[in-house]
Amino acid sequence: MLVLIAAVIGGIIGGMTAKRRGGQRLDIVQYVGIYALAFALAGFVLTLIVHRMAL
Repeated sequence: MLVLIAAVIGGIIGGMTAKRRGGQRLDIVQYVGIYALAFALAGFVLTLIVHRMAL
């Protein structure tokens, strides 16, 4: 669950960042994808940590 939430938040942040920097449509799409991937990875690591602490 944290992975999906983090991916959506990352996509939103990436889109806003690219838009603020004046990027074209493909730039915005690239930023959304990369930020979503990075945030999803961070959410995955956080999920693993939470599950390991629960054991």
